[in-house]
Amino acid sequence: MTNNQDIEKLLNKVKAVEKGERLDLSSAEDLSIAVMNLISIEEHLFFTGAKTGQEKYYELLYQVREMRKSLLKKLIKDYEGEDWCISKHLLAGCMRLMEVGTKSLSKGDKKEAEEFFKMAYSLYTLFWGINLKLLKSSEIASSVESEPKNDNSKGFMSKLGEVIKKAIDCCKE
Repeated sequence: MTNNQDIEKLLNKVKAVEKGERLDLSSAEDLSIAVMNLISIEEHLFFTGAKTGQEKYYELLYQVREMRKSLLKKLIKDYEGEDWCISKHLLAGCMRLMEVGTKSLSKGDKKEAEEFFKMAYSLYTLFWGINLKLLKSSEIASSVESEPKNDNSKGFMSKLGEVIKKAIDCCKE
């Protein structure tokens, strides 16, 4: 399937999902950010436990992990294969890239920060693309492989980001 056919198929799925109205996923988006932070807390508790040798950090890590799993179930209701783990790692990667981008900004490297932020947003749109059933995780590799090598043309990831922005209204109250 060509890149344009992929995009057309994706647009048709979005139209079917939104049925003429923008999706209100403001709570789900907030929840996805909460899950990202819980994943980061798990990582910090692991490293603190390893550095201090205190088992209490691992016990707390387990409690945070259970909370993260229960919240992730609210976002990922129906999945096949590795979608659960892929989704978790997409959120984790997104969070880490946002943090690295923010650190780049604080060092005054705006261009580098923008690159990290673009990568983070690409991972975030993949998360929503999979979990809104706009694409299957098995389609990710072929879609990314078809990305243009120059910065001037828009590839699948860029177009997916635009579709997700149009489909989701995070600011509805």
